[in-house]
Amino acid sequence: MRLLVVLLALAAAQGAERRVITTPGGVRVGPYSLGILAGDYLYVSGQGAIDSSGRVPAAFDAQARLTLDNVKSVVEAAGLTMEHVVYTQVYLADLGNLAAFDRVWAGYFAKNPPARATLGVARMPVSTPVEVTAVAIRDLAAKRSIDGAVVTGDRIFLGGIQGRGADAAAQVEDALARAEGVLRKAGASLAHLVFVNPYLTASMPMEVMNRVYARRFEFGYTPARATIRVASLPQGASFELTGVAVRDLRDRRVVRPKNMPPSPTASPCVFAADTLYCSAKSAFIPGPNSGIYASTVEHQVRQTMRNLLDGLEEAGLDFSHVVATNVYLDTIDEFPKMNATYSTYFGSAPPTRTTVQPLTPVERKPDDRSRWPMLEQISLIAVK
Repeated sequence: MRLLVVLLALAAAQGAERRVITTPGGVRVGPYSLGILAGDYLYVSGQGAIDSSGRVPAAFDAQARLTLDNVKSVVEAAGLTMEHVVYTQVYLADLGNLAAFDRVWAGYFAKNPPARATLGVARMPVSTPVEVTAVAIRDLAAKRSIDGAVVTGDRIFLGGIQGRGADAAAQVEDALARAEGVLRKAGASLAHLVFVNPYLTASMPMEVMNRVYARRFEFGYTPARATIRVASLPQGASFELTGVAVRDLRDRRVVRPKNMPPSPTASPCVFAADTLYCSAKSAFIPGPNSGIYASTVEHQVRQTMRNLLDGLEEAGLDFSHVVATNVYLDTIDEFPKMNATYSTYFGSAPPTRTTVQPLTPVERKPDDRSRWPMLEQISLIAVK
């Protein structure tokens, strides 16, 4: 009996079970795992329209099917089904293919579909025109849908929510109000959010979005956030919001490194029970001479990882606890360079990952204070 107690205590101290998921014909084009099963959830890397021979089909319908087949193979290798999927993000190089994608999608999610955000981006690795990332839950009985959101035992996953209005501020306000309405049906509020993705097109001013957004959250206790400008959004929208909330506020805890002051728009990291969601970081150095001073993607990734480590260490974690990352690159042409630097931070079982180039590349030149433009951003999810 005493031995059993000791073993259970050791298991609790080690945190959630973590298992790398592989598939017989699975294709990886970088240093990441196809799937990570951690605790109650499966995290699936962004899957593209590439087969085991490295080929991309010519027809879009075939590309969409292959992409979703690749997602399905990872989900099934974990002992689950596509009905277990609770959250997805779909990246398309051409939103003109959205209707065709939706027809294929319906064949994989005939009932109880996951929450979903759909984004138009400039490019993806290996020239795939579509990429899909996913999160699935182990216990299907814990899953239920509410107005495009999915509720599980401890979390609420919001699909992409757009706003309507006469101007940019009204559109953001309407999207937040819609998000709050969905959360209230699930017994929660905006205060329950632990992570959000505000997606903006060129027609949405960042300062307008931030001003409206900040009014809806308590200063210093906002969700973690990855704010990404994308090439396009469905229905010509200029703003879309998606994210994750906890059902019980007692499971929510903000983590802020001592070198980062409270923010009206984003917390560095927020716990949802045993899962830590961290805001997207760049190579930005805070302080009185703040800015990005690294001119190459390799050096910027190193500084970004240093910034992410601050949040992990404040939470009592490190890179070995990371189960999923999103990498946003200025240009996919630097995918190999990013991979070479990124890989040095993880061991033989790296986290799952999704990588996209949201926009056309920026002009690379320093300003009058020797600060360089941002060439990459990385957000992460870690599990104790």
